[in-house]
Amino acid sequence: MATEPKDAPIQDAVDFIHHHREEILEGYFKLLSFPSISADPAYAGDVKKCAEWIVGELKRIGFENAKVIETEGHPVVYADWLHAGDDKPTVLVYDHYDVQPVDPLHLWKSEPFEAEIRDGKLYARGASDNKAGVWGNLKVLESMLSADGKLPLNVKIMFEGEEESGSPSMEPFVAANKELLQADIMLNCDGGFDMHNPQLAYAGRGIISAEVTVKGPRADLHSGGFGGVVRNPLHVAAEIIASLHDEDGRVTLPGYYDRVREIDETERARITAGWEAETEKNKKTAGVDFTWGRSIAPDAERATVLPTLDVNGMWGGYQGPGSKTIIPAEASFKVTMRLVPDQQPPEIAQIFKEYVEGFATDTITIDVLVRQEGWPFLLETDGDYLAAVQAATEATIGKPAQLVRTGGSIPILGMFNRLMDMPITGFGYGDGENIHSPNEYIDVEHFFLALQAGLRMYHNLGAVEK
Repeated sequence: MATEPKDAPIQDAVDFIHHHREEILEGYFKLLSFPSISADPAYAGDVKKCAEWIVGELKRIGFENAKVIETEGHPVVYADWLHAGDDKPTVLVYDHYDVQPVDPLHLWKSEPFEAEIRDGKLYARGASDNKAGVWGNLKVLESMLSADGKLPLNVKIMFEGEEESGSPSMEPFVAANKELLQADIMLNCDGGFDMHNPQLAYAGRGIISAEVTVKGPRADLHSGGFGGVVRNPLHVAAEIIASLHDEDGRVTLPGYYDRVREIDETERARITAGWEAETEKNKKTAGVDFTWGRSIAPDAERATVLPTLDVNGMWGGYQGPGSKTIIPAEASFKVTMRLVPDQQPPEIAQIFKEYVEGFATDTITIDVLVRQEGWPFLLETDGDYLAAVQAATEATIGKPAQLVRTGGSIPILGMFNRLMDMPITGFGYGDGENIHSPNEYIDVEHFFLALQAGLRMYHNLGAVEK
């Protein structure tokens, strides 16, 4: 159960949230109605409309310099409130307003962009990942400004619109706007808030996404006339895919593990505890046990501190009803690689490209398109700013967030590690299931509890001495 805040400014802000509960939900429904799917160019206009709407909300609650900043891809939302004084810290709040595609649509029990509450859960694409963080921050900041007329620290907002497609435009954007984005601390809000098992990610994997196209004959051929004499591109694609792992699940690319950083026993104990706390939940989500690969390393390490390579989709040839006796002209597949410190995305991408292209012959050509490169990140596991976030969680639900490594990727954090000289910590608002899947949801009461923790978190950060 949440403990009631004792500080008057926090209590006044909590009261504001209680009194405006319905308006908060109505606004959230509106934010969730934008199909801001960054991976599909067909939704580029919707991504921008979502950004423009968020800018309008930031202006409405009292932020200044609120604007949509164009990039080579989808736009960035920026705004600031810098009136707390030079003696107060400045926090750069990061999140993303773009979402994953909704496929397969037929598995949704309600429309993905028409939010619906069922049994205390709010269902919509982006409800948890990660418009919860965008809306949660806006409502926390609005409640403090409305209740107290000011914020306890200086705040800069940066919401990106292409995290779910690998943040391809963010590195040039950050490199060109270092002064604009400079702060004492970066607050990553692309995460969750679990009142039962609160966690705070201090490390995450990098990512490479690539698409491979295998081409053979100039057109689809009759399998009766050409079977046995013309090599089938689907067979070659399957051969490549089958060769990417050995029978134990280890990635077979030469040099793939060469730069993987070893962990010490302290960190091994930390990640094991974090994994064990989530094991039953993860098994329920997966519907299967995690036996594959156990000869390589324990579950916790395979899921967080070792790199992976997964085939995400494969297609080619005839896929309609009945049969069509052809040798297809081409076949394709998509992969993602999750990288860990100290692997370097450009190097691993080249290793993958050279390996796959090695399957080409005089009758088979292979094209490898690398679509995304994101660096792994490794943050501090102590310090005043981290302690401020931990204290906020503990004051709200009675226990501090457990430090964990995540197997997922937040590309901008690895990039910020390299480009910006500032510490990074995290705080999340979402607590749901089915992220990246049909029927994504967030628990409504958990969300409002996260708003209370967010209020304390901002006040705690404001009390840190620069």
